[in-house]
Amino acid sequence: MTATRTQSTFAAPIVEAKKWLDGAVFPADRPLINLSQAAPVAPPPAALRAHIAQIAVENPEVHLYGPVLGLPELRGQLAQEISAIYVGAVAQDQVAITSGCNQAFAATISAITGEGDEVLLPTPWYFNHKMYLDMTGVKAVPIPTGADLLPDPAEAARRITDRTRAIALVSPNNPGGVEYPPDLIAAFHALAHSRNLRLILDETYRDFLSAEGAPHGLFTDPGWDSTLVHLYSFSKTYRLTGHRVGALAAAPDLLLEIEKFLDTVTICPAQIGQHAALWGMRNLREWVAGERREILDRRAAVAEGFPRLEARGWHLNGLGAYFAYVRHPFDISSGELARRLVHEAGLLLLPATMFTPGDDPDGARHLRIAFANADRAGLETVIDRLARFTI
Repeated sequence: MTATRTQSTFAAPIVEAKKWLDGAVFPADRPLINLSQAAPVAPPPAALRAHIAQIAVENPEVHLYGPVLGLPELRGQLAQEISAIYVGAVAQDQVAITSGCNQAFAATISAITGEGDEVLLPTPWYFNHKMYLDMTGVKAVPIPTGADLLPDPAEAARRITDRTRAIALVSPNNPGGVEYPPDLIAAFHALAHSRNLRLILDETYRDFLSAEGAPHGLFTDPGWDSTLVHLYSFSKTYRLTGHRVGALAAAPDLLLEIEKFLDTVTICPAQIGQHAALWGMRNLREWVAGERREILDRRAAVAEGFPRLEARGWHLNGLGAYFAYVRHPFDISSGELARRLVHEAGLLLLPATMFTPGDDPDGARHLRIAFANADRAGLETVIDRLARFTI
């Protein structure tokens, strides 16, 4: 029997990892620290929650269908913000709002590919990107990365075929945490443009970059939308994960194709979440700056504490945004190690086998630590538990 669309890919990693908690008992002096998912567990700030409550009660339109491509006010506000951050020119009709950033990726892939086409993904890859390609009959072509987790445009060029339709990058990277330098992003854009491909650039974690200034200069090109598709998420920035509000910036003619997908799958993005994102953009600039400082402090806590793990054979490959990507020193696969860490160290994190092709030996050697749920003190505890762990 032919496999169905969903059977053509692997089990959802976060769902799979949470099953490891079944039957687990965590003593009071060693509670579970969940490092598996890159999402804040705290709700939005009180002022934003109050606004959500107010619009839910006072604005009857938020309970109805809205525009397929999102609220015009939010599209326009995001276009202004992108233009300001990247010192470029983005118009409202080049922006669409989606039900989360995953949907932005799915809609883009559906609009630019057909059965049997190919998309290049650096490895380790974001697993939901790989899963959606699998389910749509599009081949994910891996671009291996080195110890620095940065993909090589020359290596990507060698893997382009007449079926290649796009190169997809994530920066700051999930799962690696690394921030792609502007010149590297520019090189991939030049490659995509020269081969008439789309460059899909997922910048979900843009607001948590360690560097100041524009992440890249692609939007300064007046013709940026001939090649670039920019993906973004409000979920992490404003703690709106449950409201599912993402976005993309692309050429208006491509948005016409994307609109077909969005109208079919969700009809429109959730209205309340969009109003929340709009209010957040207009009122929470300083609060977001504080969130960034907190994430950067967590990043610093990992960097400061990691020498303890290096002394025991661990290696830090990538660090940034919500993630640390580490090589473990044990003679077991990362999948087995991750399960053992749940029961023996009270740590839930993901093995890199969930982010790599099945035949990639690096997957068995690495783990992803997502520290959205752990502050500086919690990360010090994580490092202490890992340093004490033995097999």
